[in-house]
Amino acid sequence: MLDSGFFSRDAVQVARELIGCPLLVAGVGGLIVETEAYTENDRASHSFRGPTGSNATMFGNPAHAYVYRTYGIHWCLNFVCLPGSAVLIRALAPTTGLADMESRRGGGRARALCSGPGRLAQALGVTGDLDGAPLTMAPFQLQPASVPVEVVTGVRIGITKDADRPWRFGERGSQFLSRPFSIN
Repeated sequence: MLDSGFFSRDAVQVARELIGCPLLVAGVGGLIVETEAYTENDRASHSFRGPTGSNATMFGNPAHAYVYRTYGIHWCLNFVCLPGSAVLIRALAPTTGLADMESRRGGGRARALCSGPGRLAQALGVTGDLDGAPLTMAPFQLQPASVPVEVVTGVRIGITKDADRPWRFGERGSQFLSRPFSIN
């Protein structure tokens, strides 16, 4: 298991190192193939303006889930790192509990089950009830990557502030990414 010390670091470093790590939520999940980092001094981060009732988890202890709703529709799963920073889990290669994921998502191809943060949270059954839950305990199981993964870097998706920061990370060549990386 990844321990709290793994998350007690810079979110950019953690986001890169999470690529290839197996993640299960209540026995359902796969390999993390795409992440984005957000820090306290990042204008695109929920923490930029300081603690509020809705972002308080980001200012709590590392190794906890920060779960929020986007567009009033989709839940998003983040892993808290240093205070005011977190890693958004953008995509998984689904490996375990495919029937459960398909049921939650209303069917679809395996490639699209966990491709994007909203789809991922829905497929894994993540809701706001998990906000603040420790990543080192059930329902979470988070292991180190078992094999080396080639990681590509790019700019984050769907933001306008500090959009040029290359804080999006993904597994090179993965068919499960939310969007391809521009590789030069």
